[in-house]
Amino acid sequence: MNFLRGVMGGPSAGPQPSGAETIQKLCDRVASSTLLDDRRDAVRALKSLSKKYRLEVGIQAMEHLVRVLQTDRSDSEIIGYALDTLYNVISNDLEEEEQEENSPKQVDDLGSQFTEIFIKQQENVTLLLTLVEEFDFHVRWPGVKLLTSLLKQQGPQVQQIILVSPMGVSRLMDLLADSREVIRNDGVLLLQQLTKSNAAIQKIVAFENAFERLLDIITEEGNSDGGIVVEDCLILLQNLLKNNNSNQNFFKEGSYIQRMKPWFEVGDDNCGWSAQKVTNLHLMLQLVRVLVSPTNPPGATSSCQKAMFHCGLLQQLCTILMATGVPADILTETINTVSEVIRGCQMNQDYFASVNAPSNPPRPAIVVLLMSMVNERQPFVLRCAVLYCFQCFLYKNQKGQGEIVSTLLPSTIDATGNSVSAGQLLCGGLFSTDSLSNWCAAVALAHALQENATLKEQLLRVQLATSIGNPPVSLLQQCTNILSQGSKVQTRVGLLMLLCTWLSNCSIAVTHFLHNPANIPFLTGQIAENLGEEEQLVQGLCALLLGISIYYNDNSLENYRKEKLKQLIEKRIGRENFIEKLGFISKHELYSRAAQKPQPSFSSPDHMMFDHEFTKLVKELEGVISKAIYKSSEEDKKEEEVKKTLEQHDNIVTHYKKVIREQDQELEELKQQVNTLKSQNEQLQTTVTQQVSQIQQHKDQYNLLKVQLGKDNQHHNSHSDTVQMNGIQVEEVSKLKEELEEWKNKHELLQGQLREKDSLIEKLKPLQLETGTEQSSQTSKSSGLEHNNELQKELEMLRTQIQLQSAEISKLQAENQKLQVMNTSADPALGDSSATAAKNLELEGRLVQEVKELKSEVKALSEEKASLKQHLDSSNSTVAILQDEKSKLQQEVAESKKEQDDLLVLLADQDQKLSALKNKLKDLGVPVEDEDDIESGDQADEDEDGDEEEQD
Repeated sequence: MNFLRGVMGGPSAGPQPSGAETIQKLCDRVASSTLLDDRRDAVRALKSLSKKYRLEVGIQAMEHLVRVLQTDRSDSEIIGYALDTLYNVISNDLEEEEQEENSPKQVDDLGSQFTEIFIKQQENVTLLLTLVEEFDFHVRWPGVKLLTSLLKQQGPQVQQIILVSPMGVSRLMDLLADSREVIRNDGVLLLQQLTKSNAAIQKIVAFENAFERLLDIITEEGNSDGGIVVEDCLILLQNLLKNNNSNQNFFKEGSYIQRMKPWFEVGDDNCGWSAQKVTNLHLMLQLVRVLVSPTNPPGATSSCQKAMFHCGLLQQLCTILMATGVPADILTETINTVSEVIRGCQMNQDYFASVNAPSNPPRPAIVVLLMSMVNERQPFVLRCAVLYCFQCFLYKNQKGQGEIVSTLLPSTIDATGNSVSAGQLLCGGLFSTDSLSNWCAAVALAHALQENATLKEQLLRVQLATSIGNPPVSLLQQCTNILSQGSKVQTRVGLLMLLCTWLSNCSIAVTHFLHNPANIPFLTGQIAENLGEEEQLVQGLCALLLGISIYYNDNSLENYRKEKLKQLIEKRIGRENFIEKLGFISKHELYSRAAQKPQPSFSSPDHMMFDHEFTKLVKELEGVISKAIYKSSEEDKKEEEVKKTLEQHDNIVTHYKKVIREQDQELEELKQQVNTLKSQNEQLQTTVTQQVSQIQQHKDQYNLLKVQLGKDNQHHNSHSDTVQMNGIQVEEVSKLKEELEEWKNKHELLQGQLREKDSLIEKLKPLQLETGTEQSSQTSKSSGLEHNNELQKELEMLRTQIQLQSAEISKLQAENQKLQVMNTSADPALGDSSATAAKNLELEGRLVQEVKELKSEVKALSEEKASLKQHLDSSNSTVAILQDEKSKLQQEVAESKKEQDDLLVLLADQDQKLSALKNKLKDLGVPVEDEDDIESGDQADEDEDGDEEEQD
């Protein structure tokens, strides 16, 4: 209750109702009032009280507010008030200042408890998803904020409810397409909370086209120059892609990596970057690293690395790397990003080796970065990033390793001293007074030797000039000299890691190391002493180095054979003590940190002790060295014999593998030959089957011809009637000729009919022109119409006859071709006697001649057919012209008839008027002449005029 009093502002003075009573009355009004306006006013009042009396409103009004959301959906104003009130009750964002002053934990728990009450009924979340679909601003915006607050308070539970809700995630994705920026931006924040640590929802959001929409928003907002909206979109993209292989693959396959390139286009003037731009660019670089992280599956990482190279993203990052005026934290993150883009990708590593800094003269980017790494004035995080970049450049890159080591060899060192090489920088850092430079250079050089026995042997040739007048010293000797001088722990740890990496799996390097008589006594002395906690790590590494010298010893030096070194350990150190000191490495806290991930990340330079790749080497060698220490000389001999036997066995196995590989190749070739022969055999069998059938057909034809030739010999007198050759009788040819004659006659008859029709058409034309009077034109039109109808009928008959004729002609042509085929298929070797052969030749000649004649006749018929078609076309055109003229004449006749009828009506009216006038005149007593008298008088006048003219 003390908390309630604090929230309500202390005890009330006077009879005024308390806040709880007011809230109770308002809740009663919301629950019981029948008027919408009353309920709306009550909810508005609850909203105003919800910030100050959060607990009371949450306890008393939440149920009524949910009921309002269910029942008053038609009124957007009351829905908006209810959503705002629920948001004030559930959200903790509004009272951050009060939380800092008064019991923040209790207020946080309050929001979480109210959220739990609200989502206890899953229908409430589903109802909220439905309200978020509303386009009304006063409903959608508070709904988005409330749902975001629910996800912040009880994320996993609300995610599960949304996930099982039909189209739940899809409804929320529509927020990104809202034209109102406030809702769109809050929608991005909502999706941030929704996609946290939920791979299923992340996949659904990604496949709902989230990448396309978010990248469009980033582009619209100005990429890295945009505001906090760009930051929110980038955080959402990281949620969707981080540790989600499916979404990463979808992002790459959708060609979205190419759209990231414009993000890193920075101008020449890089001064005065805003804090928001730095934040945005930092998140963009982190997003690139998410796609190529070493923790991703190797195949997915490799494909993303190649895509970044092909689209020019790597080139753009290298431009930022070599640019001036870039903020230090952005430069550091860019170096880390480039490191992971090139890690283990030969193509990208080769490109990075070719990048030059814009200096005079140009220097390789690797050299410029190494200069920063061994410079103690550079920031610690930048030096760590450069080391990581160098490690990634050499990771699985034997070509790059060889180039680095070659800069240390005597034959490739620049005698003029005009340019500084990578090897010179590493040696300078290795022997500088800065312990961090010593450690970084030692680890970088160890990575140049990683899993490369050839380079380990070549590095033994490196000679260093320590001082004027003294002979040069090998690099191996110089490292052991510095180690024995008692330098800083960090320097010694770095040198010991370099020596362990160098000597592992390289017997020649072990021999060179043992050749220096001071090395073994130094190691045994370091291991045997009881030093402080800081020195225990050095003791463990010395034990590891001594163990490597035993395990990879080829017994070439008599004084340092395996057995003698183990006896030395037994006498000076003790086996148990040696194993205990060796275990100091893996038990160290910094060892466990370094083993987690490849990138060197240390809180301070003092914690920079172990390298990630070196931890793998320790894990590999710790067990075998422990076993090797306890083995006796007899066991060593047996082990050597076993090794030799295994080597011989491996050689035999390799030989047999080679033989088996060759036999497999021969077997494949033989299989291919067998398949080829099988196919050829099948083809030959098919050919044989076809030939057998053809032979059988020829036999049948031969027997038939033989029988027919026998009949010809018996009936030689009637040979002109029944001559038969190749299975074809001459009667068929004569029938064909008769049919041709019939068709010729029919053709001539059709041509005569066509000519008659043409003459009729010619006669019709002048008749049409000579029609002067209307009556005669009507007569000619009717006769022309009759003739036209007759012509149409006869033309149709001609067409049908021509079609029949063409069908018969084609039939004759087909029979003719059949005759030719059967003639050519006859076997020439069937004739048994000269008389039969002569008779066959004569028949063949006659048949060929007749066939030629038939062809010519068919050709002539086809030409005549074409001419008939032309005549028909011309006749059709003439008929069409006549029909047009006929229609015109009919129209003129109708018009003239109409005019005549009008004139007759007028004349009848005039006659009636004249007769009426005459009757009136007669009634008045005026003498009136009849029409007959007038006509006779007019005739007499004409006669008199004619006589006068004759007299003249």
